[in-house]
Amino acid sequence: MISCKNLTKIYKNGEVETIALNNVSFEIAKGEFVSIIGPSGSGKSTLMHILGALDNPTSGEYFLDNREVSKLNDDELSELRKNKIGFIFQSFNLLPRTTVLRNVILPLLYTKTTSQERLLRAKECLRYAGMEENKFQNLSNQLSGGQMQRVAIARALINNPAIILADEPTGNLDTKTSQIVMEALQELNKKGHTIILITHEMDVANYAKRIIYIRDGSIEKDSMII
Repeated sequence: MISCKNLTKIYKNGEVETIALNNVSFEIAKGEFVSIIGPSGSGKSTLMHILGALDNPTSGEYFLDNREVSKLNDDELSELRKNKIGFIFQSFNLLPRTTVLRNVILPLLYTKTTSQERLLRAKECLRYAGMEENKFQNLSNQLSGGQMQRVAIARALINNPAIILADEPTGNLDTKTSQIVMEALQELNKKGHTIILITHEMDVANYAKRIIYIRDGSIEKDSMII
């Protein structure tokens, strides 16, 4: 599903160059649950932006479903992100004074679906993410951190993406709530979703089936969890 070949990313500030990624290569198969772990400044956020089709490498190739992402135009990239990738963020990125259902429905507003279809799909995704039905009409700012992340997971699923890209999804959560969210991601993976998790916490990374360790812009280790 994903093939990265010799990815390098260099940021320039005047005459100063910073190498964020240095000749990174790996593949991720459909249905895998992979953690990408590294300390702050290791390059994992840069890699996440490339995998999410939010940025292009300075050199190297990134293929998603046999399409070289850096060669797509803006409209094609937008379609790719909308249809292939579901994003889950540390800060949830929910509209605070908007209901749970409305937050999940939002990505469908620009699709050829009826209001009834959008409502049914949103409810289905919320149940799938383990959200309690009696919270569907709550405003998102009335929810706990774990509940907000479940809503964010449901929103990421709304377009049935091939990949769920989770960027530090437990960063704002306590230990118990983090466990609940990570177990929800494990369940999604068991149902066939490809999960790519960006984290700096080993306890969180260990929920995956494979861990890619990145440091100073390079892959240090790539290992399966038995």
